[in-house]
Amino acid sequence: MTCEDLRDHFELYALGLLEDGEEKQTIQEHLGRDCEACRRHWSDALAVQALLLSQTPEVVPPARLKRRVMASIGVQPAGWTWLATLAASSMLVLALWFSLESRSLQGDLTTARQSLSETTAERDRLEQAFHFLQEPQTRQVNFGTPQAAPPRGNIYTNPQLGVLLIAANLPPLTASQTYQMWLIPKGANAVPRPAGLFQSAASGAAVNTFAGALDLANIAAVAVTVEPAAGSPAPTSMPILAVPLA
Repeated sequence: MTCEDLRDHFELYALGLLEDGEEKQTIQEHLGRDCEACRRHWSDALAVQALLLSQTPEVVPPARLKRRVMASIGVQPAGWTWLATLAASSMLVLALWFSLESRSLQGDLTTARQSLSETTAERDRLEQAFHFLQEPQTRQVNFGTPQAAPPRGNIYTNPQLGVLLIAANLPPLTASQTYQMWLIPKGANAVPRPAGLFQSAASGAAVNTFAGALDLANIAAVAVTVEPAAGSPAPTSMPILAVPLA
């Protein structure tokens, strides 16, 4: 089996729920020889465990489940006081064993993976914004005022890094809509250049970066429109903001 074939088995292996067989033996062999791909899957599995532990509700397992778990670790059924002496990993196994009993483990893993992916993407986006703001060539252009109706915020430009938008008070969108940023070149016949799709938070705040070196002397403005969820090759609505860079 390849490393990619094993990918979906690492969460169960990490929890001790993977039955003896080819998958378990192969995982142990790959980890034993310090396989880079499998070490990455192993790290992801541990991250998923942490997310599941933080999201798993407190439950009272049925008696038959109690007997199964206690028997598997060699403890006689003499009450639940034994839980106090178990490590956090054992508590996680118990909670997830109950999830297996209710046939919801796969859904929990999918949700945890999605949450992990979204959190990682948000972290990367914020790190990119911080790096952008720290560069000495970055210039700021604000739009709106604290007293004005939405939207308001700042456009940051850098000839080497591109354009960063930080906005507030953006109006809410429907599920079939997205915001799209545009770079507007100078000239009467200028064609707007797509510069990224983004969504706002519930508060109306949003961050979007168009990364890459730019000839800012030839860009007249930065605009944002509301577009279909997949975006558009050209604006299909009036801009909700258009910020001149001069």
